[in-house]
Amino acid sequence: MKKIIKKSLENVLSYREYRDLVSNLLAEGKATGVNQSEALTNYSLLNDKRMKRLDKTIKISEETITKMQEINEPQTWLVLAEGWCGDAAQNLPVINKIAETNSRLINLKLALRDEHEDLMNLFLTNGGKSIPKLIALDKDNNVINTWGPRPSEATKMVADYKAKHGVIDAPFKEGLQVWYNKNKGQNIQEDFIELATKSLAKEV
Repeated sequence: MKKIIKKSLENVLSYREYRDLVSNLLAEGKATGVNQSEALTNYSLLNDKRMKRLDKTIKISEETITKMQEINEPQTWLVLAEGWCGDAAQNLPVINKIAETNSRLINLKLALRDEHEDLMNLFLTNGGKSIPKLIALDKDNNVINTWGPRPSEATKMVADYKAKHGVIDAPFKEGLQVWYNKNKGQNIQEDFIELATKSLAKEV
C-alpha cells in the first residue's frame, strides 16, 4: 500500500492546478479521464461552473477552523477525483477551504482517478470506484483516515434510496444536488471535525 501511495504522490495536482486542468480541457471540448463523451464533457462544464460559484460562496464555520488549527502534525490530504463527477464538484471546494484554515500543516493534493487505478483499488467504497475519495496521510505517508465519496447525510440518503428503489436514478440525483445546495457544505464540515477529533485522539 505504502509503495502505491508514494508513487501516486509523484503525480498529483494542487487544487488550483486541478481547477485549471478541468477548465483547459473544457476549452478543447474534453473531460478528464480516459473515457470521452459529450455527456461527460457536459457534466464537466456544469461542474466547472458549480465549483467557481462554490469557491466564492462557501463559508467555513468557526468550529471547523478551530478544530483544524488543533492539528499540529503535517498531513497530506490526497483526494481522488475527476472533473465530470458531480459529488467531486460539490465537495472539493469545501475540502479546499477547510484545508486552507491550516495551510501550514494540511497539504491538499488531487489525483485523477483514471490515472491512479492502483491507488483507487485500495480505497473502494462497497466494491466500487466511487469519488471523491480523500485519504489523509501523516508525514510518513501512513493512512490516518479516509473520507468519501459523500458527506455522511448524503451517504445515508443514497443507502436509503437504494434499499427502497434498488438503483440510483435521475430523480434522486437531482434531489441530491438540491440537498447539496441547501446544505452549503455544513455536513462535510461536521464530518471533518469528527475525523480531526479522532486523529487528535490517536496522537494523545
